[in-house]
Amino acid sequence: MESQVRGGTRWKRFAVVMVPSVAATAAIGVALAQGALAASFSVSGQSFKVTAKELNGTGFSQYGAVDPGTTLSGEKTAHAVAVSAFKSARIEKMCQSVVTPNVPFVGDITLKLTAGDSSDKAKQVHAKNLYIDVEELDADAEFKDINIGVAAGSMKGGPGPGMKGGKEQANPNGFGQEAGSVKLTGVEQTAWATTAGTFKLSGLHMSLHKGKGPGIECY
Repeated sequence: MESQVRGGTRWKRFAVVMVPSVAATAAIGVALAQGALAASFSVSGQSFKVTAKELNGTGFSQYGAVDPGTTLSGEKTAHAVAVSAFKSARIEKMCQSVVTPNVPFVGDITLKLTAGDSSDKAKQVHAKNLYIDVEELDADAEFKDINIGVAAGSMKGGPGPGMKGGKEQANPNGFGQEAGSVKLTGVEQTAWATTAGTFKLSGLHMSLHKGKGPGIECY
């Protein structure tokens, strides 16, 4: 079975998030670029932006959940998200950005990371056992062997002990969907956190920019 979805979508209707969050320091980014390193990232109390030219994933599943978190000031937060899980993912031309607002004497600062800018599949971004908490997505999407409306707890990547340590609050009897494979093109998304068993970035470049918005952030 094959299904296609085109145009802008918000996660409440049919969200799929496919790319990982920002590595918050250059040291982490370099470590990830040099080898297949287990990774768990979030930006305290902040969402971040991600774009990709193309993402190809296998073993996909998705369900709604509430992602708890903590702000930089220590306040507890909670965000409604669509949790997306992949056995494996390959990403071409990935960009990730996060804004640190109101830095004293400087203003807004954007941390920007790019990787996998190559048509050679071996030189793209690769991840295994990837889980992402997404708030909003725009992309063209193509699914194969899709199963919509299944109980979230019955899916291989559904709510359970293996999901980011079980921190998300999700209903195992709630709505879920799964697919054998998925292809997204022209991805623009906002996310809150991600976990990956392994995450390798080829051609990693990380930079800091003064300001925020289009032309400075990924979009």
